[in-house]
Amino acid sequence: MLLTACSSSSNSSTSSSSSQNTTASTSSLSSGEVSTTLDKVDNSKWQYNADDNVYYQIGISYAANPTDAEQQTLSIFVPGDYMTATDNGDGTYTCEINTSATVGNYTSETAPIVIPINTPGYSAMSALTEYTSDAIDYTSQGMIYVSAGLRGRDSGAPSGVTDAKAAIRYLRYNQGNISGNTDSIFVFGMSGGGAQSAIIGSSGDSSLYDDYLTEIGAVEGVSDSVAGVMAWCPITNLDTANEAYEWNMGSTRSDLSDEEQTISDGLATAFAKYINKLGLQDEDGNKLTLKKSDDGIYQAGSYYNYLKSVIEDSLNTFLANTTFPYDASSSSQGGLGGGDMLTGEAPTDLGTTDDTTSIEDVDDINRTSSSSITIDLSGTYETAADYIAALNADSTWVTYDEDTNTASISSIADFVKYMKSSTKSLGAFDALDLSQGENQLFGYGDGNSVHWDSTLGDLVKGTDYEEAFTTDLAKTDSLGNDLTTRINMYTPLYYLTDYYGGENSSNVASYWRIRTGLSQGDTALTTEVNLALALENYGVKNLDFATVWGEQHTEAEISGDSTSNFIDWVNQSLADNS
Repeated sequence: MLLTACSSSSNSSTSSSSSQNTTASTSSLSSGEVSTTLDKVDNSKWQYNADDNVYYQIGISYAANPTDAEQQTLSIFVPGDYMTATDNGDGTYTCEINTSATVGNYTSETAPIVIPINTPGYSAMSALTEYTSDAIDYTSQGMIYVSAGLRGRDSGAPSGVTDAKAAIRYLRYNQGNISGNTDSIFVFGMSGGGAQSAIIGSSGDSSLYDDYLTEIGAVEGVSDSVAGVMAWCPITNLDTANEAYEWNMGSTRSDLSDEEQTISDGLATAFAKYINKLGLQDEDGNKLTLKKSDDGIYQAGSYYNYLKSVIEDSLNTFLANTTFPYDASSSSQGGLGGGDMLTGEAPTDLGTTDDTTSIEDVDDINRTSSSSITIDLSGTYETAADYIAALNADSTWVTYDEDTNTASISSIADFVKYMKSSTKSLGAFDALDLSQGENQLFGYGDGNSVHWDSTLGDLVKGTDYEEAFTTDLAKTDSLGNDLTTRINMYTPLYYLTDYYGGENSSNVASYWRIRTGLSQGDTALTTEVNLALALENYGVKNLDFATVWGEQHTEAEISGDSTSNFIDWVNQSLADNS
């Protein structure tokens, strides 16, 4: 399903949960006089890559009081034509901005700034120590490429997003001193990086981050909001991620004990109750809700039907765009979609990535299976009907109309059984044995893992897990904030809906592009769909959302490659705004 040109109407639901409410407002640190002890970028210290025609600087501090002086730095890469340079004779150049040059669609004053958030599994993003060839994809198009080192999940939320906000503030502090338009900052990432991109885009100038920004000495008196977000497979809205996983994919689990099955069912039921209070609306303004069903847990209602239509639209887009004969073995879409990650700066201590690096190889997330697709979709299919027959090899769950080249599915349960089976254990994000990445993410900065899902905590009362949950859920971090506050800070829907009490407390990005592999087992389909619906209901200027049939946890695209599509989207977004 593709959602674009969203309406300006806001979510009208008045439901809320006191256990999830946090008082918030726009940050006082984002206005007033600029205050910092940081120096601006020194224009006498540029280096030059002649092969790529790029001027760059590495290791610029963006925090005056960093917890890690080497990690909390950024690097800037500028198209060579934007500079008039004088050789200093020592390998560096003194540069002045050339405002008359044009590269692609831009000048030095209008050039967008793109910032990768390469943090799979909410890991750290290493600060650069040398030139990166990743920049040329963007600088050749007239864009400014900025790479910032970010703390990871071992530092505890909200450290990663706090660092990104500090880097963005430093760039705004340098508006006019360096090339680039800080009103046109776009962040992009996949998986945990897609999630943190979505958080950055939804939480612009939120006061919830004030104490954390002050702690590291971020620039004050400037905004940390961004213009746009590109998120592939964002693992976000963690506050209900365990519940959504069981509602969407819990039916594919086997060999659960009676106690575990009760927990799974309880999580699924809790998700249904959440949806019925959240107040999401479809494109026509109809409230989306779930109803009890004869089969499964709340597998009926307008929300269920909407999600089913997303799946069917994804399949029909695949059928419409695929030329048969189709070799599923040579293409991830429609078959066993892999998990390639963004190239660029590897997470800390994970070495160098390349174009074939799998996200699963580096994110240190626990999975019970490498694939969520349980049927064989390899080989060549002569016709669309042959492909549908392969989907129906075990049972008929897809109905195909050859005349219209369209298909429908029998149920979401059948879809997940064959194309989106669970790949994580019960407690997909708050593992009962504390083994999942998000257990560490909501820890307290010492690298240790904790339990953080209060709904799951209620469900394990009377079990061996009760004491651990009770202890962890009562803790606060070094700045005195409880888990509810920190989880809200990392929940885009907190800022986009009135359910949590955080709507209108931030400056939300205007441009959004979201792509996800429909068959990924890392998170429920509801994750991306709810984000897209909330953005549409909120009334962002432009939303481009699509699921990609057959793809799993990867930089999923219906056609083309992710980098080119991202660049084209940025160009189009800014052209439409001109």
